[in-house]
Amino acid sequence: MNVGILLMTHEAIGEALISAAHHVLPKLPLKLAVVTVPAQANPDIIRSLAAHHLRELDQGNGVLVLTDLYGATPCNIGQSLSSLGVQLRYVSGLNLPMLLRVLNYAKKPLDELAEIAAAGGRGGIFIDHA
Repeated sequence: MNVGILLMTHEAIGEALISAAHHVLPKLPLKLAVVTVPAQANPDIIRSLAAHHLRELDQGNGVLVLTDLYGATPCNIGQSLSSLGVQLRYVSGLNLPMLLRVLNYAKKPLDELAEIAAAGGRGGIFIDHA
């Protein structure tokens, strides 16, 4: 059994990242779902949709929720789901390196996968020292 992955993002960011991940890894090793949060979204409707996905993704080892921006609506809704009885961890700052790192360490437990996600996101940032 593996950890499920829920991407909670503004607009179509989550779908675009999964599409790019498929380009690198044609067969994704973890169950993924995306909750897109439009600008004028009703938070209660989004929360209900996210709860549905969490229950589908949880195979007994928990769900890693990856959000694009800490403190924004997708992140806040994601963090409000902790009362559902599903073991959850949250990492914000979602980028493609973060998602790919998580997918490459699919057999890791939830707590370790959260750390791997954060390290992958940070490690994917490069500054030109010209």
